[in-house]
Amino acid sequence: MSEQVDTRAAIPRSDRVRLRRKRERGSYDRSVIDAILDEALIAHLGIVAADGQPFVIPTLHARSGDVVYCHGSSASRTMRALAAGAPACLTVSLIDGLVLARAAMHHSANYRSVMLIGKAGLVEDVDEKRAALQAVVEHIVPGRWEDVRAPSDNELKATTVLAIPLEEASAKVRSGEPLDDEEDYALPTWAGVIPLTSEPHAPEPDPRLPVDIAPPAYVTGYRRPGSPRPRR
Repeated sequence: MSEQVDTRAAIPRSDRVRLRRKRERGSYDRSVIDAILDEALIAHLGIVAADGQPFVIPTLHARSGDVVYCHGSSASRTMRALAAGAPACLTVSLIDGLVLARAAMHHSANYRSVMLIGKAGLVEDVDEKRAALQAVVEHIVPGRWEDVRAPSDNELKATTVLAIPLEEASAKVRSGEPLDDEEDYALPTWAGVIPLTSEPHAPEPDPRLPVDIAPPAYVTGYRRPGSPRPRR
């Protein structure tokens, strides 16, 4: 199997997100970028503080149309810095396999990743804030929002919601077999790919959950968009 990479619409929106190395693995196509953002559960949000110290924090996110929403405590240093206009870099990564080559330096991984650069806008409108938090919950577990208590006014006040526009973004994807030096193919060493998937296990009920409350279908049949269906 040869390495397959979707490079449609291979024109970056800015030079800041243009791939410098392994350009054949890059894509600036929104359908590719959106699919990776929608499948990933965890994003890493990076900023540089006023004193020059960089910070990178893991966060839950959700894409809604042309923006990516992030949220956190209103007391968070990172949230305050972003709300004040600090430039941001958000990344997500999905690992699909470990690539074992015949040479140590040609080992790799099959992955899909996105990098998004921009300034985050503070979401102050209450209706948009609720909609953004709903998007985050639905991104994590589709169908969950309708079954849970909505955020209270106090919870909304204690939470900062930010929107990063999907204007400067790029995807990078590797797939396929190892790429060894020609002379190394004769080595008596196993080479190939160990596929990796994110697969849910059986749900574990809260100890305080009444026994007559059964898990809903979105729990028993949980899967990420684009991921293989769980084995039973």
